[in-house]
Amino acid sequence: MVARLVIAAPSSGAGKTTVATGLMAAFAGRGLAVSPHKVGPDYIDPGYHALATGRPGRNLDAYMCGTGLIAPLFEHGARGCDLAVVEGVMGLYDGAADQGELASTAQVSKLLKAPVVLVVDASSQSRSVAALVHGFASWDPEVRIGGVILNKVATDRHEHLLREALGESGVPVLGVLRRAPAVATPSRHLGLVPVAERQAAAVAAVAAQAEQVRQGCDLEGLLALARSAPELHAEPWVPEVVGGLHAGGPVVPTLPRTPSGGTTTALRDDCPPPVVAVAGGAAFTFSYAEHAELLTAAGAEVVTFDPLRDESLPEGTSGLVIGGGFPEMYGEQLSANEPLRKAVAALAASGAPIAAECAGLLYLARSLDGNPMCGVLDADARMSERLTLGYRDAVAVNDSVLAPAGARMRGHEFHRTVIEPGAGARAAWGLRRPVARVEGFVQGGVHASYVHTHWAGSPEAAARFVEHCT
Repeated sequence: MVARLVIAAPSSGAGKTTVATGLMAAFAGRGLAVSPHKVGPDYIDPGYHALATGRPGRNLDAYMCGTGLIAPLFEHGARGCDLAVVEGVMGLYDGAADQGELASTAQVSKLLKAPVVLVVDASSQSRSVAALVHGFASWDPEVRIGGVILNKVATDRHEHLLREALGESGVPVLGVLRRAPAVATPSRHLGLVPVAERQAAAVAAVAAQAEQVRQGCDLEGLLALARSAPELHAEPWVPEVVGGLHAGGPVVPTLPRTPSGGTTTALRDDCPPPVVAVAGGAAFTFSYAEHAELLTAAGAEVVTFDPLRDESLPEGTSGLVIGGGFPEMYGEQLSANEPLRKAVAALAASGAPIAAECAGLLYLARSLDGNPMCGVLDADARMSERLTLGYRDAVAVNDSVLAPAGARMRGHEFHRTVIEPGAGARAAWGLRRPVARVEGFVQGGVHASYVHTHWAGSPEAAARFVEHCT
C-alpha cells in the first residue's frame, strides 16, 4: 500500500503547484521514494514534479482515460514508492464542463481513497477562512479533507487569527506559508514556463519551494495523514497489455492482428523493432509517460530527439510522434533547422506514420507566424489572442495510423494559435462540442490535429501506430 495525499484548493491560483512540488521535493530530500501525479490534462506541472522527485510526473485524467483507469494508473506510477503526492486541478470540485464531478480533483480523491489537503490563499481573509474550509469539507461527505495549508499569510498576527478561526472548524492546520517571491514560477500564455526552458532557474525554484514547505509545514503530520489512506485493492495498469483487459477508458481497445492471426507484438519477436522517433527538447515538452511505454510494449524502439538541435531524425526512423509544446516561442530556431525540416517532409512523403498533436500540427504546417516549417500540410499557423481550451469528444472521420474511421477517443485542446485551413480534405476528427466541426488532417501516413489524446485510455492507438511502422 502506498501512502498518498491529494493537494487541492478552493480555486486556481491558490498555490497548489508550489505546495505540491515543495512537498514532493521535501519528502524526497528525506530519502523517501515519492511518486508524483497531476489531476487533469496539464503537461507542465508534471515537469516540475519530475524535477522534485526524480521520477516521471504522471497524469490522472478521468475524462480522457475513464474513471476505471484512475486507480490502476496510479498504482502503476506509484509502484515501489513510499509516498504519492497528487496535485489537483482548478478548484477541488471543478471538473469537465457540464459533466458533474467528472475529472474533478474531488472525484479522483474518491477513486484513490486519498485524504485531501486544502491549500487556501489566506491573503485577503481572516475569520472567514473557517467558513470557507467548513463549506468545502462538508460539501461531499465522501471527500475526506484531512488538513489545510494556509498560503500567502502576511504576519504572525494574521496567522494567529487564521488558526484561531480554524480551531472551531475541526480541520487541522498542517502548514502556514508566508509570501515568498523566490518560490514563484513564471507564467505566460498557456500557464507556467516548462522546466525544459528554465533549467537552472527551475532547479532553484523547486529547491526554494522545498525549503519553504520544510519551514512552514508539519511534515510528520502530513506523512501520518498520507499513511492513513486505506488499501486501494486495484491492479496496476500494465502497458504490455495492449488488448482489452482495461476497459475503463472511453474506447474498448483491440490489438491489431496479423493475417496469420497472431498479435503484432508476437510478430515482432523475430524482427528488429521499428524505431519510433519522439520529438522532445524545449519546443516539444508535452508528453504523457504512458505513450512511450505503450509504443515500447507494442514492439517499437522509442528514441527521443530535439528539433531545435538535431539536424536529422534518429537512425532508422520508421515512425514519428510530435506532441505538444511551444513551437510559437521557437519559430525562428525551428525554421533555421532546415535539414531536419526536409527530413521530416521526406519521411511524410514516404508514407511513414506520423502522429502530430497541437505543437506537432504547427510544425508540420507550411509556416508558423511567417517562419517556414516542414511544409507537410498545405496550411499556415499563427498566434492568436483567443484561448481555445476544453475537453473534446472526438470521432475519427477517416481511417488513419491512429484509429479506424468511426472510432471514438476523448481528448483535450489547449492553445492560443490558429491554423488555416482548420481541416484538410480528409479531416482527422469530428468534434461535437463546443460547436460541431471537423478538424485536423489525415494525409498519407500523417495524422495531425490540435486534439491531445491520452493513449492509456485508448491503447489500441499505439498498437495501430506501431503496426503501420512495419
